[in-house]
Amino acid sequence: MLSYRHGFHAGNHADVLKHAVQSLILEALSIKDKGFSYIDTHAGAGGYALAHEWTQKKSEYLTGIALLWQHREQWPELAGYFGAITAINETMQAPADTLDFYPGSPKVAEYFKRPQDSLTLMELHNNEVAQLRENMAPQGRRLAQHYSNRSKGPTIHHTDGFTGLIGLLPPTPKRGLVLIDPPYELKEDYQTLAETMAQAYKRWPIGIYAIWYPLLAKDVDRSASLKAALAQTGFDNILCAELSVRQQAQDFGMHGSGMMILNPPWKLDEQLKSLLPRLAETLGQDPSATGHLAWLKQSDK
Repeated sequence: MLSYRHGFHAGNHADVLKHAVQSLILEALSIKDKGFSYIDTHAGAGGYALAHEWTQKKSEYLTGIALLWQHREQWPELAGYFGAITAINETMQAPADTLDFYPGSPKVAEYFKRPQDSLTLMELHNNEVAQLRENMAPQGRRLAQHYSNRSKGPTIHHTDGFTGLIGLLPPTPKRGLVLIDPPYELKEDYQTLAETMAQAYKRWPIGIYAIWYPLLAKDVDRSASLKAALAQTGFDNILCAELSVRQQAQDFGMHGSGMMILNPPWKLDEQLKSLLPRLAETLGQDPSATGHLAWLKQSDK
């Protein structure tokens, strides 16, 4: 299939949740001087121009990141996330303090990267991976300086992220984050994801894995079965953060999304417990909007 193009949805409420969680985890990993590995299984194009015709078709960012951006001083806990957004706009020489470009997860990770850290990105879609290589390549004086401060750039693989991930584990450095954000175009993706995580646990049980998933209409939602499958993969600590921006329909549509964090860093649950209700209040599209946090599994150790 491979028809999904994230440019149509860049900066929407699901991106806000995903990249906010990603940023908080990368900040936690950056506390120590020791390097970390970042692996992105479904990297997409890396970054997005909000004026592009695809993004403008639905303008989902207007009910997503735009609502936070105009009041970002009220969100000090998301300073790193906003820093990544500022960085891509500065790199693209957008007018100061504007929101003309939005970073995908590779650009968010690039913002946090230090010389001792490594970035590995995977993308299967032919056009997306070509755009990813272009977006992640040094361009001009500003980006050349950016890369000189962060050692070498990312490693990019044109491959399926599910199969490619296992071959990369365990990574070097042996601490870090895997972000898994499949399009779920195929219902088999849910089973494939669970099977991949069971294999990942055997190869790198100490890694942090952040998995994005959609919250869909009642007739087609598979989030409950995904949670049940992931609970059987071997990981002892699994944290679920969900953001719903409108009432769940019966037969069609995505009303929100979630992030399942396997091996979450210390105090991430406390950060999200405070953050999620505020995101629901700000991004909610009707009175049923909610932010929900729960432990799917939690070790007594």
